Amino acid sequence: MSSKSVQIADSINKTLERLMPVLFPFGVVLGFTLPHVFTYLRPMVPWLFGVMTLSGALRLKVTEFGSTIRNPLPIFLFLVAVRVLMPLIALFSSSLFFGNNPDTVTGFVLLFSGPVAVASFIWVGIYKGDKALCLTLILLDTLLAPLVVPGTLSILMGARVAMDMSGIAMSLVFMVVLPTIIGVTVNETSKGKVPNLVCPYLTPVAKICLMLVIAANSSAIAGTVRFGDAMVWKVAALGISLSVGGFLFGRLAGVVAKCGPEKNVTLFFLGGLKNISAVATIAVTFFPEAVALPTITGILFQQTIAAVMGKFVKHR
Repeated sequence: MSSKSVQIADSINKTLERLMPVLFPFGVVLGFTLPHVFTYLRPMVPWLFGVMTLSGALRLKVTEFGSTIRNPLPIFLFLVAVRVLMPLIALFSSSLFFGNNPDTVTGFVLLFSGPVAVASFIWVGIYKGDKALCLTLILLDTLLAPLVVPGTLSILMGARVAMDMSGIAMSLVFMVVLPTIIGVTVNETSKGKVPNLVCPYLTPVAKICLMLVIAANSSAIAGTVRFGDAMVWKVAALGISLSVGGFLFGRLAGVVAKCGPEKNVTLFFLGGLKNISAVATIAVTFFPEAVALPTITGILFQQTIAAVMGKFVKHR
């Protein structure tokens, strides 16, 4: 592996990181404008997503989690905020505005029950957060996702929506949990040598895979969504409001736990950023098309919201 090729890969990755607020919405645009092209990628979505998850997991180290686990209060409060409060708020607020449309309500509950985004590690690094706490929460939330996501949907939505609970769980295991376990294991057993060789190339590839996943998922509902429809913008407005609320709940967890600035930054970003592409894949695969609308509109705005909220963190 030449240093020149590593430099080129690193340059591409940094460019993609700067473009994150527009890169993922561009994937939505591709899916909606070229659905006949990207619909052929849908069978490959779980594999593309597995590559993305593996890319992030290769940097995870079990040894980094020791000090974080010894202070469990921030972890506990964070899980209460994002696993209990946010799904409940999503249910109540979406029922208030879209009570006559159970598929849309399900979409919001699914979106805010999803696991935290692996991409949040990028934002935590940019704003000098606690990386060990970030990795711990990503790993823990990812491993819990196959139980938490179907369980939350079952408890909050009940018999109102037909769900393939085992299918949802297995999809999360394949896309998120298994690649995470493989990545951590490879990193530990090779003492970081494999990630050092692979990650400079795999990291930019993972971002391109994410854009392709978004395009493929968007193509699935391209024929049913009309951006001239007021309903779409109402869904987007509520999604933006709830996403901002997620950031603030993460911040609140840090305040209650009396965390320092680094941990506060970490909880702030993890509270607002969801693994939205995994949620969209589940919505498109296991639910009616209307369920995917909150997740697809969320893809349009999530990274932009993160950039705006990051300015708030910097000012503070």
